Amino acid sequence: MPRIALGIEYDGSSFAGWQSQLHATGVQAVVEKGLSVVADHPVEVVAAGRTDAGVHAAMQVVHFDTTADRTERSWLLGAVSNMPKEVSVLWSREVPEGFHARFSAIARRYRYVILNRVPRPALNAHRAAWVREHLDEQRMNEAAQHLVGLHDFSSFRAAQCQARTPMRDLHEISVTRHGELVILTVCANAFLHHMVRNIAGVLIAIGTGERPVDWTAQVLGYKDRKLGGVTAVPGGLYLAGIRYAAALKLPSEPEFTVLAPVPATCPQVRDQV
Repeated sequence: MPRIALGIEYDGSSFAGWQSQLHATGVQAVVEKGLSVVADHPVEVVAAGRTDAGVHAAMQVVHFDTTADRTERSWLLGAVSNMPKEVSVLWSREVPEGFHARFSAIARRYRYVILNRVPRPALNAHRAAWVREHLDEQRMNEAAQHLVGLHDFSSFRAAQCQARTPMRDLHEISVTRHGELVILTVCANAFLHHMVRNIAGVLIAIGTGERPVDWTAQVLGYKDRKLGGVTAVPGGLYLAGIRYAAALKLPSEPEFTVLAPVPATCPQVRDQV
């Protein structure tokens, strides 16, 4: 029975998170529905990680087993044609039987996108967090480096987090500015529930000058969520990519874009009378 892996992109604004639910629509449900049409039999997928309500994915990875004989192109195009416009398939690959979207992952990367300007957003109201106070991205980046390495991230996990241990190995973290966008990028072996959004909340307070640069180290040392910062809104969070062993030859991370680029010059438009 072939095992197929897919790279999936989705806008999570209208979904109740990744996981299928009885009384709300999760991304998983529409993915399985679309694949079941292509396979002509019920399909259940296993994802590399769950995302919460309102959280997006530049690339989620799933795997499923099937008795259907389809080409990689057929899985991709067939699935997309049977899914809502908010969900798309980026690639399809047949993988070894022992491959597991979650447990075979070496690392996961998330990005948190902040629109840093005074006017509130309209076009990207659900695709970026909005902070009107000026953010000093250099302070935020300096503060973020205290989190690199293997640590107890109890101060950055949600109260309802079900992970067996708060220990996580954070491989790299950075904060950069791109015009009005301030982007937090985090890569780790795995993440706790709300971990990135809680990190973002702490760094935003540092970026506005409300807290000192070393506050991240203090919060980390508390090992108490009640002493941490606020949880940043879900709309700014993106699952950016999943890294697997190079031998699998799976795409690890797509080029990341959030806002449509604006041309430097616009063609002149004549008034029509």
